[in-house]
Amino acid sequence: MTAPNTLTATGTAVALEHVTKSYGRVTALDNVSWAFRRGTFTAIMGASGSGKSTFLHCASGLDRATSGTIRLGETDLGKLKETELTRLRRDRVGFVFQGYNLVPSMTVERNITLPLFLGGRGADRSWFSEVVHRVGMADRLEHKPSQLSGGQQQRVAVARALVTRPEIVFADEPTAALDPRTAGHVLRLLREAVDAIGQTVVLVTHDPVAAAWADSVVFLSEGRIVDELARPTAATVLNRWETL
Repeated sequence: MTAPNTLTATGTAVALEHVTKSYGRVTALDNVSWAFRRGTFTAIMGASGSGKSTFLHCASGLDRATSGTIRLGETDLGKLKETELTRLRRDRVGFVFQGYNLVPSMTVERNITLPLFLGGRGADRSWFSEVVHRVGMADRLEHKPSQLSGGQQQRVAVARALVTRPEIVFADEPTAALDPRTAGHVLRLLREAVDAIGQTVVLVTHDPVAAAWADSVVFLSEGRIVDELARPTAATVLNRWETL
């Protein structure tokens, strides 16, 4: 079993310290401590019910931990009021979900810039242009989601997650509804965001092929971190998965 990585403030995007999350008598996370270093790509894997979605929800501020501390940079999420937490999620965290979560009535451009609009901020046009070119949607800005394929919609969701220059991007099974070729395009975008612009990405997935795009894979079981695999390949991820 791999020991948990060292929790340090320097170079850390998000840190969890002794985090427990319970729903009544069910403990979804059990005394979890972990840190995500800036500019890294981490995959989270676990069987159904292992706690990986709860891990993501607590780490990103979508849900509050029952106990323990979660910090985004130097900000203790547990000390924030709901309005402050909403603002933090909008301005400092990016999200990519399996279901895309695009607004049907809005164009691609408006969907991408929605977090900025909600925050009363204008788009940095040079950064916006770079993002839309990176995801390959520069020629689709006036289209509506219904006019796009599933893979194109997910690329819009990736652009929306990046446009605010977040401190970390959480991706929850973003390729589960896509065919393997299209999934590869989306995963390559996330990989390039880490390598080219220093983005921090945390990917929750059940797919060893998807996990192999990451720098490391963290395995959850019964609400606890039980192992970590560095420099993964699809084969080594599958092998480690089968031995847990």
